[in-house]
Amino acid sequence: MRSVALFFALVSLSWLTVAQTPTPYGAVPSPRQLQWHKLKYYAFVHFNMNTFTNEEWGHGTETADLFNPTQLDCRQWAKVAKEAGMEGIVITAKHHDGFCLWPSKFTEHSVKNSKWRGGKGDVLKELSAACKEYGLKFGVYLSPWDRNHPAYGTPQYNEIFKNTLKEVLTQYGDVFEVWFDGANGEGPNGKKQVYDWPGFIATVRQYQPNAVIFSDAGPDIRWVGNEDGYAGETNWATLNRDKVYPGYPDYWELTPGHEDGTHWVPTEVNCSIRPGWYYHASEDNNVKSLEHLVDIYYSSIGRNGNWLLNLPVDRRGLVHENDVARLMELKAYTDKASINLAGGKVITASSVLSKAPTFAASNILDKSRDTYWAAADGAKQATLDIDLGKPTTLNRLLIEEYIALGQRVKKFSVAAWQDGNYQTIAQGTTIGNRRILRFPVVTTSKIRVTIEEAKASPLIRHIELYNAPELIVPPVISRSKDGLVTIACPRTTDPVITYTTDGSEPTASSPRFSQPFALVQGGTVKARAFIDNMKKASSPVSTNFDISSTKWTVVSAGTVPVKGIDRLIDGNPMTFWQQRKVGDGPVPVVLDLGETLMLNGFTYLPRQDGRKEGIVYKYAVSVSQDGQNWSAPVSQGAFSNINNNPVGQAVRFDKVQPARYLKFEALETTGATDTTVAIAELGILTR
Repeated sequence: MRSVALFFALVSLSWLTVAQTPTPYGAVPSPRQLQWHKLKYYAFVHFNMNTFTNEEWGHGTETADLFNPTQLDCRQWAKVAKEAGMEGIVITAKHHDGFCLWPSKFTEHSVKNSKWRGGKGDVLKELSAACKEYGLKFGVYLSPWDRNHPAYGTPQYNEIFKNTLKEVLTQYGDVFEVWFDGANGEGPNGKKQVYDWPGFIATVRQYQPNAVIFSDAGPDIRWVGNEDGYAGETNWATLNRDKVYPGYPDYWELTPGHEDGTHWVPTEVNCSIRPGWYYHASEDNNVKSLEHLVDIYYSSIGRNGNWLLNLPVDRRGLVHENDVARLMELKAYTDKASINLAGGKVITASSVLSKAPTFAASNILDKSRDTYWAAADGAKQATLDIDLGKPTTLNRLLIEEYIALGQRVKKFSVAAWQDGNYQTIAQGTTIGNRRILRFPVVTTSKIRVTIEEAKASPLIRHIELYNAPELIVPPVISRSKDGLVTIACPRTTDPVITYTTDGSEPTASSPRFSQPFALVQGGTVKARAFIDNMKKASSPVSTNFDISSTKWTVVSAGTVPVKGIDRLIDGNPMTFWQQRKVGDGPVPVVLDLGETLMLNGFTYLPRQDGRKEGIVYKYAVSVSQDGQNWSAPVSQGAFSNINNNPVGQAVRFDKVQPARYLKFEALETTGATDTTVAIAELGILTR
C-alpha cells in the first residue's frame, strides 16, 4: 500500500509540474531561429565585381576579366572575423550585376571566365574552408536581380536562379544563413522579373533546412528597415508575415515589428563599417569611429537584434588595415564593457510560478540558456531585486527573456538603491532575446528590475550588470559657405580639440582649435578631442573638403520659386531644399560657380533628416561657360542603393570639364509616388 501511495504521489507531483509549465504566448521561434538567436555579431563581406569597377550596383556589362584580386586570402578574412569576436561570415556570392563568385554552370558571368586563378578559382570554396578552419559559420547573399543574364525577365529565369541556389547550397557544406536582396530592376532585355519567392524558399529548405532565410519578409529573419545599424527602441520579434514581402514599401514597420504579429520574424541589423558597402579607396579614411561602432553595438545587439557588420574587402582580396584596426579596437572595448558584476549575487522575485525551484529567480543569474524565472500564472507585473553585497559602480544592464515561449514584456524599468530607497535610473520597452540599457554611472549595493507591463506572465532568462568604459565623442568637422572650418565636440565637457591640415594624425601637441579658420580652396582636416589633462583621447576623425561655395549662387531651380534655395549650397548637411515637381519632366538646378573651374566631377547629398521623400535616384549633369549654351550630359546615371543608404555621392566625369555653370537635373526620385525633389548639398570636385 505504501508503494501504491508513493506511486500516486509521484504521478500527482509530475502532473502538477507539467500543468504549471508556462503556456507559450503568441508566435514562437522555430528550432532554426532559436539557433540563430544564440548568435550576436557576424560579418557581411561585400566583395565581387563592384570591388573592381568602383560601383555599388554594377550594370552587368562588365567583362569577367575585371575580377582579378592580386592577393585574395579568405583565411585572412576568417582570422580577422574570429579575432574581432564575430561568429560567422555572409558573402555576396552574386550581386545585382549577376557575377558569380563560384564557377556556375548557369551563367557565363562568373569567375570561370576571369583571369583570376586562370579561371579555376572559387571564392566560395576558399571561404567556406576558411570558416570551417576558424570555427565560423558560413552564409551566402544571392541577389535574384541579374543585370547580365539574358533570361532575366522570363519564366525560365526563376528556374535558372533556383539552379544557382542549388549549386551554392550543395557544394560548400553547412550554410547558416541565406540572404535574399529584394531589389528588382530591369535585366539586359529591359524587363523585370516576377520572382518565384515560394520556389526560392523551398529550394533553401530542401538543401539547407537548418539555414535561416533573410529578406524584408523573412520568412525567418527580417530587415531592420534601415542600413544605419539601428534597431528600434521598441522591437518586437513578431511580424504579420503574410502582409509583408520583399521590397515592402512601408519599410518603417519593419523597425518595431508588429506587436501581435502572426509569425516569429526577428530583426537582423545590417550596416557597413564604411559609408559604402563595397570597397572604395576614397573611403580608406572614412571608417566608422570606435564611438560610432559602440553606439551601433548597443543599438543593434542591445535592442533585440543580431548585428551584421559589413567588411568591404579591397582589390587585393584582403580586409583593409584600417578596418582591421577599428575592429580590434571594438573587440577590446566590448571585452572591457562586458565584465559581469551580477554573477554569483543574490536575487529575489516578488512572484514565482508555483513557488517551484524550476522557475526560481536564481535561474536568472546562472549561465544556462535553458533555465529561467517565471512569474506566477496571470501576473503581468513583478519585481526582481539583486543584492550586490557591497557598493558597486555600474552603468549598463543586460536582460533577456526566455523567448522559446514567446516575447511578452512591453515595459520595464531599472532602479538603484540610493539614500534608503530605490530611484529609477533607466527605462525600456520591449526586451526579447536581448536588451542592453545604458545609463549614467551609479554606485549602489542593490538593483531592482521592475516588469511594469507584460502581455503574459513574464519569463526572464538572464540578467547581467556592467561598468562599461565611457568613450569621448569624436569631434565634428564642418565648413560654412564662406569657407570657414569649425570643429566641435558634442556631449563632451570642456574638451581640448587638436587638428591638422597637412594629412598627419592629430596628437596632443598638434595645433589646438580655438576659432574657425579659412579653408576656401579645400584640403583635409583631421581632429581629435582630449580630456583629463590630455590623458584621454577620442578616435581621430577626418574630413576632405573641395573648393568652397563662397562665390556660388543658385541661378535657377525648377519652375516654381521656393524659399530657402540657398540651402543646397550652404555647407550645412542638416538643411535641405525641397521642391514639388511640376509634371513628369526633370527638375533642374543651375549653379553659377562665379568663375571658370576645371571640374572633375560633382557631389550630391540627399536629405539627412531620416525621411525619404525627394531623394534623387536618376540624374543628368551638364556644364556651360555662359549659362545659355549647355553641353550634352557629361555624367548621367543612377545613385545605387541611395534610398536605403542615403550617404553623400561623389561622381567623377570621364574627363576634366572647364566650366563656370553646372546644371544638375533630377530625372527620377526613389519613391514611385514621389511628388518632390530634395537636395541637402550640391558640390563639385576639382581635385
